[in-house]
Amino acid sequence: SEAAELLGLMHYMEGLRLITTVELVAPTSDENVTVTDTELSGVPVRLYLPKRPPGGLRRAVLFFHGGGWCLGDAGMHGYDLMSRRISNELNAVVVSVNYRLAPPHRFPAQFEDVYLVTKFFLQSKVLSQYGVDPARVCVAGDSAGGNLAAAVAQQLSEDPEVKTKLRAQVLIYPALQALDLDLPSYRDNAHKPLLPRALMVRFWSEYLSADPALRAAMASNRHVPPEAGPLLPLV
Repeated sequence: SEAAELLGLMHYMEGLRLITTVELVAPTSDENVTVTDTELSGVPVRLYLPKRPPGGLRRAVLFFHGGGWCLGDAGMHGYDLMSRRISNELNAVVVSVNYRLAPPHRFPAQFEDVYLVTKFFLQSKVLSQYGVDPARVCVAGDSAGGNLAAAVAQQLSEDPEVKTKLRAQVLIYPALQALDLDLPSYRDNAHKPLLPRALMVRFWSEYLSADPALRAAMASNRHVPPEAGPLLPLV
């Protein structure tokens, strides 16, 4: 990816995205779960519906995949396997959201997509359509998806139009702060696979801006003004 970008052949993230395409699997139903690619409120999602009798209203999980806001897909083998297992074992409706990716779509496009799907799904008529218990709906995500799940949970609590409240948020190694990129976890994993510090900086900067100056500032941990330093422990 780095070589292709230096040669002007493709953007760095486009090169990485080629790796994820190898992992894509078709929406294939099995004896336990019906799997379909569809849209909710105009946003593409992969929907998992358990086949066994519900025995009452079902749970529901709205899942947001990881990938640094730049990579990933609900149709990747690992995410597909996890979603169908959650659907089968919890007898739950799983909505795995394929939000827009950076670049070319930067903040807040990713958040807007997952929030739009969640808010749409939480409508009484939609919950009823899928036989979902409004008291047993959660948002979940890993890495960048954990960031989005946390943001959705916070925003929903302040949205007067949403009457149904989330039961839980499930955050799997979530990326929750970008104010200090020299904390122990960044230093300890600076050069380790699969996610070295330089790649995490690239993910954050690509998510927020096309300006390479931001990436340089984040790489040196100088993207927050020094005078704001005393406030960081309070955030």
